[in-house]
Amino acid sequence: MLPSLSSRRRFSDLSEQEILALAISSEEDDARIYRQYAERLRASYPATAQVFDGMAAEEDGHRRQLIDLHESRFGAVIPLIRREHVAGYYARKPVWLTANLSLDTIRGEAAAMEKEAETFYLRAATRATDSATRKLLGDLAVAEAHHEERAAALESQHLGGDAKSAEDFTQRRQFILTWVQPGLAGLMDGSVSTLAPIFATAFATQSSATTLTVGLAAAVGAGISMGFTEAAHDDGVLSGRGSPWKRGLASGLMTTLGGLGHALPYLISDFWTATVLAIAVVFIELWAIAWIQNRYMETPFFRAVLQVVLGGALVFAAGALIGGG
Repeated sequence: MLPSLSSRRRFSDLSEQEILALAISSEEDDARIYRQYAERLRASYPATAQVFDGMAAEEDGHRRQLIDLHESRFGAVIPLIRREHVAGYYARKPVWLTANLSLDTIRGEAAAMEKEAETFYLRAATRATDSATRKLLGDLAVAEAHHEERAAALESQHLGGDAKSAEDFTQRRQFILTWVQPGLAGLMDGSVSTLAPIFATAFATQSSATTLTVGLAAAVGAGISMGFTEAAHDDGVLSGRGSPWKRGLASGLMTTLGGLGHALPYLISDFWTATVLAIAVVFIELWAIAWIQNRYMETPFFRAVLQVVLGGALVFAAGALIGGG
């Protein structure tokens, strides 16, 4: 349990020994976090995992320097003081405990860690009265400031052209499997499958209000169904498709959006105006689906257009014929 705010020490009240102890524990924590990132990335991004191994080794070096200084000034017993014991000390959300972090998220968190560590050492150096302590804290602030350059050097060492290309491909593939593929399936289902009931209702009743009610029910119902189906049918462990909840969210939201696109024009009370606008929206939806297929699934554009527009036209015609019959 974290200490309450009232029980935390103010940074300005810490002694130099306590500041050194805080720096030591912080370097230990950061090294552990980097190693945890490395282990999480090792299977899919082995070269980037080596980068984080190198950054953890850097933090270990800082920790040893700080411990040596502490022993020379205050002895071998290091006070137990951690980030959560100090009011105003930078606090980070424990995202390293979260599963399914993206590579970009991990890299962003690492950059934030280095910036926060630099700020701490600059502040700590102003409190030091011993010249050796002040020098070390200042040097560590500079080291943290240059960690981005060090990370770039480690990346150039471990992420050669082939390794970087392979990791970029893996990251793109994971993005497509987790977000694009279920989202595209949802958009196609929402846009195409709701055409028949919405336009059948429209031409059968010629009532904007009735068509809107049916359209909203079809879109929301399809979104809930697709979302739960996507989340429940594959946990992503064996398929490698990522978090089922992310996939379910993408599928459910895009299904609902696809259905709402040509239902919302019936907010317009004039039936024929609403219908013409709804038909225009349908064509925009179908072209968007074709573009996504071409952009992310590498389907030839004209083949994607033919498949999507032809399928959508057939479903629309079925709905119009049934409603007008």
